[in-house]
Amino acid sequence: MPDTKKVSRFAAAPPPPLAGGMSFQDDDPLDPPPPAAAAAGGVAPNGGLVLKAQPEFTALGRGASWDKFAVLVDATAPSDVARAPLDLVTVLDISGSMKGQKLQLVKRAMCFVIDQLGPADRLSVVVFSNSARRVTRLARMDAAGKAAAKQAVELLVPEGGTNIGYGLRVGADVLFARRQKNAVAAVILLSDGHDTVLAPDPAGNKSYASLVPPAFATAASRPGPIHTFGFGANHDPALMHAVAAATGGTFSFVKDEAAVQGAFARCVGGLLSVAVQEARLAVSCLHRGVRVQEVKSGAYGSSVAADGRSTSIEAGELYDGERRRFLVLVYVPRARAAESSTRLVKVTCAYRDAATGQAANAAAPAVVIQRPAELDNMPVPAIEVERERVRLAAADGIAAARAAADGGQHAGAARILDARLREVELSAPGAAGDDPTCEAIKEELRDLSARVGDRDEYNQTGRACLLAGMSAHAQQRAAGVEVINSSPATAAGKATAAARAYLTPKMEEMVELSRESSRKRGSGSQQASRQDAIKHIKQDLTEDF
Repeated sequence: MPDTKKVSRFAAAPPPPLAGGMSFQDDDPLDPPPPAAAAAGGVAPNGGLVLKAQPEFTALGRGASWDKFAVLVDATAPSDVARAPLDLVTVLDISGSMKGQKLQLVKRAMCFVIDQLGPADRLSVVVFSNSARRVTRLARMDAAGKAAAKQAVELLVPEGGTNIGYGLRVGADVLFARRQKNAVAAVILLSDGHDTVLAPDPAGNKSYASLVPPAFATAASRPGPIHTFGFGANHDPALMHAVAAATGGTFSFVKDEAAVQGAFARCVGGLLSVAVQEARLAVSCLHRGVRVQEVKSGAYGSSVAADGRSTSIEAGELYDGERRRFLVLVYVPRARAAESSTRLVKVTCAYRDAATGQAANAAAPAVVIQRPAELDNMPVPAIEVERERVRLAAADGIAAARAAADGGQHAGAARILDARLREVELSAPGAAGDDPTCEAIKEELRDLSARVGDRDEYNQTGRACLLAGMSAHAQQRAAGVEVINSSPATAAGKATAAARAYLTPKMEEMVELSRESSRKRGSGSQQASRQDAIKHIKQDLTEDF
């Protein structure tokens, strides 16, 4: 009888037909949580989220009213906090097109990810081709768990077609069937091709929404986001972007296949540093005449009360040190003769500390503007508000360019991006030339403009680059195009401007670890090659003499 003791804890037998996830109730147990410390006034023990609110102008004339006056709301998660454990499911394409170096690079990237997980983290590997199967159950990444996971990954071989929907359903079942849950959960989906099962409708369009497991489609029920990675030039970027957008995840385009480890490192660096969960911002109008007119919240849901007196924004999870910025546009009425100032809004945030599970609250000082009887000159707009306007305008331009290029208007798409670039250059923060955000946006717009003008280039890289940029700006989270470093010393990868603009310190640390790992691997390979060459020379000399 074969010895199965070493793999029985981790290996997963091929599952029977899906039945609501009941076949996957075999996840490793978690350690009992430490006793909860008493909450001190609703403030998280890690120092808490920092909340700021800033008006577009510090003063308006007493007799003036203003439509869509901007208030910038800025939420920043605490840094260097205790880490919350992670449940991670990787859903990997092993179709026939993944043969050769592609699959080897993914295996290498997966082994790097496994090495970064701690004993409290759990990992399950799911693969798909014509069908899908769970390769390893949700197991803790202690020494034995890591060894078993790496062994299972190394044994993967390419086969068959590309059934992305089946892979996602199996991955979803792994998470939903958990008997116990870590504080943070996420799915990583990687594919290099087009779904070969999804049939188009009579008009020739594919309904990508049907690929998303139903419970992932709503924020209230999903266990975590699905972060998608389009691998190489022949994947379906529209599909991968749609799945990420529907589940609160990001879409990244791994243009150069050797850079997949860097792309995974950036994503996992974020997932291993979730500091804030279930963040919900509330904005309340203070002056009786102030009304909320509009909220610029990107991918984050927002709702304005029927009377316009309040609004809320669902900001969700924030990584260690990560920022979220939103523009709340309000109507400011004329001030009465006796009013020297107008109290506009009050901003608060309720959230949960990811590491402890404790509820916490944050508040910003009330936003107040001065109302002099006469205002000879308007004050200079707040640079932070202008920077956010520039970012939002650029994001709108990227989306408009994508629509134009998909409609065959490639020259028009390039003109849209060039016009946005000129707007950034003429803006106050952009003209300064030393604003990191604006400089990154300029770089991004130039690169995208060069990719949309030509039909062939657009189909190969432009569409995926536009969608990755849209994902990064909508989520305000690092996602984008991963390209290999020009240096021959490493193939660890370098993210373009769309990703770098939102990198957190912990994500940067993980990317640097990936680069160092690649450098060491490259040095080791060169040393092995030199030793092999010396060995062959010695053999040849021995044979000659």
